[in-house]
Amino acid sequence: MHKVLFVCLGNICRSPAADGVMVHLVNERGISSQFEIDSAGTSAHHVGEPADSRMREHAQRRGIFLGSISRAFDASSDFEKYDLILAMDNSNYRNILAMNPSGEYHHKVKMFCDFAKNRSESEVPDPYYGGAKGFEQVLDIVEDGVEGILKHYEQK
Repeated sequence: MHKVLFVCLGNICRSPAADGVMVHLVNERGISSQFEIDSAGTSAHHVGEPADSRMREHAQRRGIFLGSISRAFDASSDFEKYDLILAMDNSNYRNILAMNPSGEYHHKVKMFCDFAKNRSESEVPDPYYGGAKGFEQVLDIVEDGVEGILKHYEQK
């Protein structure tokens, strides 16, 4: 089983979008039994909240349900549990690595956009303070990146 964790700051926009898109695609392809998918935030500001209503609305327009509830990244268990920990931007990448000072699990932490093959962004921008265009851009990046993640696992 492949265990994938998406991580952004508050776990209410970018990482739940990636979580929801991946769940949607593995269900659509009939391979959900091969994956455990979750999302988390490096901050605990929104713990217990659903994804941002604007993110949910934009995803729903694409037929994607975002059902995750925000939680904080748990260094005591997430490093060990997940095979692939994907940071949505450089700041969160650094924050995740800092939670594992021994470096034992650094090989599991990757940048999400490294898997996006048809996009030029190196980070998934935070749409929280922007308008509708920002949420659509995040979904475009996320859909491409998740396809790249699935191809990565197909090649293993």
